[in-house]
Amino acid sequence: MKYLLAFLMITLLALSCSDDNGIKNTTWQLVWEDNFDGEQGQLPNPENWTYDVGTDWGNAQLEYDTDRADNVQLDGQGNLAIIARRENFAGSSFTSGRIKTQGLFDQAYGRFEARILMPYGPGIWPAFWLLGSDIDEVNWPQCGEIDIMEYRGQEPNIIHGSVHGPGYSGGNAITKSYGLQKARFDTDFYIYAIEWGGDYIDFFVNDDLYQRITPEDVTGEWVYDHPFFIILNVAVGGNYVGFPTDQTVFPQTMLVDYVRVYSAVE
Repeated sequence: MKYLLAFLMITLLALSCSDDNGIKNTTWQLVWEDNFDGEQGQLPNPENWTYDVGTDWGNAQLEYDTDRADNVQLDGQGNLAIIARRENFAGSSFTSGRIKTQGLFDQAYGRFEARILMPYGPGIWPAFWLLGSDIDEVNWPQCGEIDIMEYRGQEPNIIHGSVHGPGYSGGNAITKSYGLQKARFDTDFYIYAIEWGGDYIDFFVNDDLYQRITPEDVTGEWVYDHPFFIILNVAVGGNYVGFPTDQTVFPQTMLVDYVRVYSAVE
């Protein structure tokens, strides 16, 4: 089924929203994907992914992110597993994983999407996000950041979509939440996506458009005019979620069915 879906989407996929929302019908062409097919315990494809190894990426996170299969591996059922564990490692009390396409793939504009099953628990902070590829030259937040999906493990029915740039970063990010009424993000897979053009970024959960951000909406410089790379990670603790509690069971795993990137057909 996964291969058939990929084949159908590789051809030309038309994704559109109602004209009532002011969204133009766009035809998308698949340009990059990872379906995470492989044997259980295998590391993700090194042609697609590399790792951030270390701790505290500026958010007071508690985990040490590793490049071990203990924290990042294929599950043998067509998913990537990023696993947060409670263990003493390199001076930290937790381990997890943070993988990225930096130096391997980036793109300006298009549709970026991933199908993900969330972990759960206070202090668990999964994310699917993009960083400007010029970060090493101009630093953050001048490079820009697009958080396609962030999630607080203590709020299993709510996700958040945000942008960070000069004048609106950290706690002042431009952001909006999307909530489920009678379901949870840790009990089923959902598709998280943005559709990004020169003067807008649209945020989706499945087919639901819940936020559009334009240059008029940001309180500083619009810096979304250059290539960005992809990051997937599960943080433990940090300013955004607080500490794990006795209710947080470890290990906690984020499962990613696929990541796909499309460009608009002119």
